[in-house]
Amino acid sequence: MAGHSRWAQIKRTKAVVDAKRGAVFTRLGREIMVAARAGADPAGNFQLRTAIEKAKAARVPNANIERAIAKGSGQGGAEGNQFEEVRYEGYGPGGVAVLIEALTDNRNRTAAELRLAFSKHGGNLGETGCVGYLFDHRSVVRLEGSGLQEDRLLEELVALEEAGGPEALGYELDPEGAEVIGPFAQLEALQDQLRRRGLPVTTWEHRWIAHTPCRLEDGPTLAQCLKLLDALEELDDVRSVTANLEADDALMESIG
Repeated sequence: MAGHSRWAQIKRTKAVVDAKRGAVFTRLGREIMVAARAGADPAGNFQLRTAIEKAKAARVPNANIERAIAKGSGQGGAEGNQFEEVRYEGYGPGGVAVLIEALTDNRNRTAAELRLAFSKHGGNLGETGCVGYLFDHRSVVRLEGSGLQEDRLLEELVALEEAGGPEALGYELDPEGAEVIGPFAQLEALQDQLRRRGLPVTTWEHRWIAHTPCRLEDGPTLAQCLKLLDALEELDDVRSVTANLEADDALMESIG
């Protein structure tokens, strides 16, 4: 929607990765450890290959990646088995729905930290299922290239489907490239086929996408909501934060 930013775009624009690099390294290391439980060879373990690509994109050193693979696959002790994937849900200021994925070795600690972050920033940690129905779990393949033409992208997606390839449910263009959205189970095939067609695939992931956005039009409420989302992302146990937040671009710029 022209003139409006949704959560994925807001998250990219904020560009906070460098400021939180230590937390990012910890988070991605855990993802690699969990993925490596199914095997230490990325060639035969798509989940591990995905985690490694995310780590490389965040400039995690190779030594860190190799150490995490060893721990997760049992070569470096049982540390990888300590972590489990847990989903939490809640509400931010203005009724914004928030979905959190965590990798934790202590559910009680993680829940307490999340509850504190919500309460400090005007939100509430809810029960499982309280907002999950507002989101779809999808595959997202990121293409990057300022010269990416919409006509060519659409042509390739149509040709891919006509050839019996993975289905593309939609796409979103931005100044740096595009994101192609597909069914949850087709992430591996979708990124592989897009790459084979010569499109500039850079990253791919499973992502929760809101199908019912919550638009905030009040500056102070939006600012408080963004602070909550930042606080959640800073927690070591948090793997990802997704919200159904939507706001006018002009309002986002005024908050800075």
